[in-house]
Amino acid sequence: MGLVGRRDGRNFGYGRQLSYAGLQALKDLFGGGHYGTVKAHSDRWLAFVRWCRSEDGPGINDARQIDRQTLLDYVSHLRNQVEQGALAIATAQNRLSSVNRTLASLRGDQYMKVVSPSKALGMRRTSVRRSVPQGQDREQVKRIIDVLCEHQQPRAAAIAQLARATGMRLREAILADLPRLQYEAEQLGRINIQDGTKGGRSGASAPRWITVEGHIRDALKFAAQVSPDGSRNLLAPNESYRNFQQAVVRPARDILHQHNLKGFHEIRAAFACERYEQITQHPASINGGRCYQIDQHLDQEARVQISYELGHGRIDVVSAYIGGRA
Repeated sequence: MGLVGRRDGRNFGYGRQLSYAGLQALKDLFGGGHYGTVKAHSDRWLAFVRWCRSEDGPGINDARQIDRQTLLDYVSHLRNQVEQGALAIATAQNRLSSVNRTLASLRGDQYMKVVSPSKALGMRRTSVRRSVPQGQDREQVKRIIDVLCEHQQPRAAAIAQLARATGMRLREAILADLPRLQYEAEQLGRINIQDGTKGGRSGASAPRWITVEGHIRDALKFAAQVSPDGSRNLLAPNESYRNFQQAVVRPARDILHQHNLKGFHEIRAAFACERYEQITQHPASINGGRCYQIDQHLDQEARVQISYELGHGRIDVVSAYIGGRA
């Protein structure tokens, strides 16, 4: 839709609500494409807007009122959240970067921004995992899946099962085209993860084939069984992704925490560790493995394959799942 008013008007002409204005400015910036990127920036912008409206925030709803002190206060807020363990360093830095990008889109200039998110936070993000991933024990994951079903959360159980079997992200598991994946599994012996992927990595330009084995077949079968009538994925036909998160994902996370599992992403890391051991016949480095010291070429080969299967464009990201080269 783009501009709805005069460029010098409220929210620089993008509407009366700060949240709506940011989204429209981002859509203008990216020309209606790059949906994954727009959504990522928009979600982080909404986190900033919520802070603006909170008791700790400045209480503003007009981007013209955002000044350097507003940004410094937001930096302080994010730093406190990181120090309290409520937010990861990378998440805080990404939120600041998205505020920079959205403000530039709204204003049409680079005048108002946090110059260096990492320096502003005074923290160094790490891309190397330091803790052993939870959920590597399939029996533990199975028990959690059973508990989710007992709490009338079969769709959350399906997400956990898909993540452990295929390494899907949360969004990918929710939006997976289940009939297509089942067809591929039976006819081709492999599945192509394409729905809900990050950063627009889908279609013929970014295939992501996973070889099918028993756990994957079981996960797809269960997900298809609990998929709502008239749907090809885990969302009901009249259900929005946001409502699903609030009604299903958030309560499920509480159950995961009660059973010593930090979240669905942790299950994805467990998948990565398992794949590393299958490929190299050595434990992942976070589990004490030393494949890199024995055969650097094999370690590299495994990391490239896991990066592909997880849907990442960079091999170094794999260290956040299985540990560094040691």
